[in-house]
Order: sequence, then C-alpha cells, then structure tokens
Amino acid sequence: MSSLDWWDEDFCLRLADQGRFVIRYDHRDLGRSTTYEPGTSNYTITDLAYDAAGVLDAYHIDQAHIVGMSMGGLTGQILALRYPARVLTLTLIASSVFGTEMEKLQPMDQNILNYHTKSASIDWSDRDAAIPYLAGGWKTLAGSKPFEQERMYKLAAREADRANHLPSRFNHALLQGGEEYYDRMNEIRVPVLIIHGTEDPALPYEHGLALKKAIPHSEMVTLDGTGHEIHSEDWNQISMSKMIV
Repeated sequence: MSSLDWWDEDFCLRLADQGRFVIRYDHRDLGRSTTYEPGTSNYTITDLAYDAAGVLDAYHIDQAHIVGMSMGGLTGQILALRYPARVLTLTLIASSVFGTEMEKLQPMDQNILNYHTKSASIDWSDRDAAIPYLAGGWKTLAGSKPFEQERMYKLAAREADRANHLPSRFNHALLQGGEEYYDRMNEIRVPVLIIHGTEDPALPYEHGLALKKAIPHSEMVTLDGTGHEIHSEDWNQISMSKMIV
C-alpha cells in the first residue's frame, strides 16, 4: 500500500551515486498509476510482477537488479522465476517466502491491523487528515530505533499531493493469485540478498530467516532494532550491501 514516494529520494540518490540508474514506480492503485474503485479486486500479484517487466520494457532495459520491499519482495520472487534472464540480482527487504510456508510463520502484529480500521473514517479529500494518517501508519511498523516523524510527514505529504486516489491503496489487501509460483523459491538461480530487521512487526524476523532457508544460495543482512521500514540509520548498511550495489 505504498507508492514510490516512500522510496526516499535521498536513499535512491545514494544508490545512483554508486553508478546505478534507479527506477522507482507506482504499483496499480497507488500514486499516479491506474486506480480502481476501493474495495474491488481487478488484478493479481502475478500481474504486478508482469507490470515490473513492463516497466523495464518501457525503458528498453533487458536486465536489472531488482529490489523489492515487503509485498514487493514477493513480486520480485515471481519476476525472478518468470523472467530469470532479466534479473541480475534480487534483493528482498522486509519480505517473506511466497507460498504455503508463509502461513506457518508468525503473523502481523494486531496493532497494525487495528490502526488501519480507522481508514474508513478518514476524509481522504482533507489533506490535513490524510497526511497524519499516512505518516502514523509507519509508526505502527517501526522498530525500536527513533521514529522519524518529520521525515515520515514529509513523505506522506508528497504521496498525498501526488496520488490519483488515496483510498484505492486498500485494494492491495484483497490481492490474491500467483499459486503457480508457490513454494518455488529454491528454483531461483540469480544471486539473492535478504535484508530484514530484527523488530519487524509486520513480517517478523523469522520470515527473513525462512527466506534464507528457502533460497539456499542467498545472503542475509540483519538490521538490529529495525522494523518494517527502511530507516535512515540503515541507509549506509543497505546501500553498501554487496548484492544491491
């Protein structure tokens, strides 16, 4: 449920400064992308993976280093299975195994779900209501590192100002599909880097460990005290990780 705006520009510039051409984009129902009526399901997670390949096509890029966070990590796994020749490396941040094994792992913290029940009462046309809600959502995902309130409000304001239709973001909660790719992580042949925080309340640390086990040739970077977030204190460690650079 996060647009490209949450890939912080300063973080992306760090990657670009290392000689990379960085592309961040909006999934369907987010930012400037296609939106659908809230509460509807018009595409699958497989479609989102195919969208990523379409972005590469639009830029005439044959191969790329793919970085996905959370659900983006799941779509990245599909992309690596469906288009292995196009994926140079795969970096999975705060993500999980794609398939039946995920159901056996520790679930999302109930406080996150409780917070988002408030969304029905938000007047999304009211910028002064939408921005605190968007920023506050990230507080529920934080670990024990200091919550970056000023930064989160800045990113939330950018998203609120860009988005075609903010309520459509919740269609991602209805996302299904991809069964043909379930439990096939051991078939991924490209180099894989797993980055996971020890205090992730959305996809707890054991999800990262499960990924490491499911992809035997993968490498793992542990972020102590980090939640379901890309905290600015971790930018240097993440950007210098050998698979992402």
